[in-house]
Amino acid sequence: MVGPWLRWQGQQALLLDLEQQRFHLFGITIWPQDLTLLALFLMVAAFGLFLITVFLGRVWCGYLCPQTVWTFWFIWVEEKLEGSANKRRQLSKAPWSLNKLARKGGKHLIWVLISLLSSFTFIAYFVPAAELGSSLLQFSAGLLPTFWVAFFALCTYLNAGWMRAIMCIHMCPYSRFQSAMFDKDTYSVGYDATRGERRGPRSRKADVATLKLGDCIDCNLCVQVCPTGIDIRDGLQYECINCGACADACDQTMRQMGYTTGLIRYASEHQLAGGKTRLWRPKLIGYGIMLLLMLATLVYAAASRVPMALDVQRDRNQLFRETTEGWVENTYILKLSNRTQQPQHYWMRVEGIDALHWVGAETVTVRAGEIIYLPVSLAADPYLLSESKYSIQFVAGNDELQVHAGSQFFSSGR
Repeated sequence: MVGPWLRWQGQQALLLDLEQQRFHLFGITIWPQDLTLLALFLMVAAFGLFLITVFLGRVWCGYLCPQTVWTFWFIWVEEKLEGSANKRRQLSKAPWSLNKLARKGGKHLIWVLISLLSSFTFIAYFVPAAELGSSLLQFSAGLLPTFWVAFFALCTYLNAGWMRAIMCIHMCPYSRFQSAMFDKDTYSVGYDATRGERRGPRSRKADVATLKLGDCIDCNLCVQVCPTGIDIRDGLQYECINCGACADACDQTMRQMGYTTGLIRYASEHQLAGGKTRLWRPKLIGYGIMLLLMLATLVYAAASRVPMALDVQRDRNQLFRETTEGWVENTYILKLSNRTQQPQHYWMRVEGIDALHWVGAETVTVRAGEIIYLPVSLAADPYLLSESKYSIQFVAGNDELQVHAGSQFFSSGR
């Protein structure tokens, strides 16, 4: 959410510039040829998610998923302006009045503002935030960015304001395959049936032993606060997003009744059954090993990444040509890319044949994140060349780094 608003060395810290085919991640610029880094990062994220799910269940869904975060934001606004669920129902049934219009209208206005801010932030990952904001305020933005800002604002408004749990229950694939990662030692929100049953309402001063009741007073608050509308007392269900809202509501009731909290809590199935949770188990260890391997590979790939690149393209139209002086000349295009966030000064030379004469610029300044195409020629006296083909190396660099790119030099031979 805050990524596009961060600044790093005078630039937007996080920018996925698809038009220029480069990604700015703080001080690193990732080019298409560096996409293995992105693939490794996604694999690290995937195995990290698997590891956390095996250990702590759907904590991603409950605390970090954008759908959950936005839904709780919208619910918070709704409760502040319209009150609790009972008050909201009463307000909906009441005839229209200035108070009802102000509360309903204010809620939807804030929802729309949050949706627009969220949509703008998301699009700013792909279009510089300053440029996008300025063009939208001046009504000079193109059709494409305006459409996507409006589209994602509408999606956020509908998903968090109206669909909510429908997204989690019917559209999210994560809830479907989470059962493959869960086991009886996974910590998730659960109901302690041994302590809670038999359920039943009672007064605070009632003797539960005489009534033969458990600690659950069957107030149904756990169901009312659940964003997906399930009853956690029915056991583990794929709709549960592990947000803990039911546990908080239950703890509040337990404190009011003078009972010990934790009737609904984060616990494993073994723990709820009176046993002990096994922390180290094959599935958890396997995901942990894979995560460490992927992380080590990512760190190695990032550390060995060269902050500049040199590619050489020969003239495809002819192998060589003769100059007016009778020399043999080959032409090339040098592609130099500066992958750093600061301007760099590079020198260039060729190795392989001492007789070659460089024609063109030998030093160049490349701006941060820029790619330049530099035409150069190599010429030589044919009487100094005995072969028709030579392997050569172009070298570019500065005081800190040098990179090489191979090519060929053709001549008439002798």
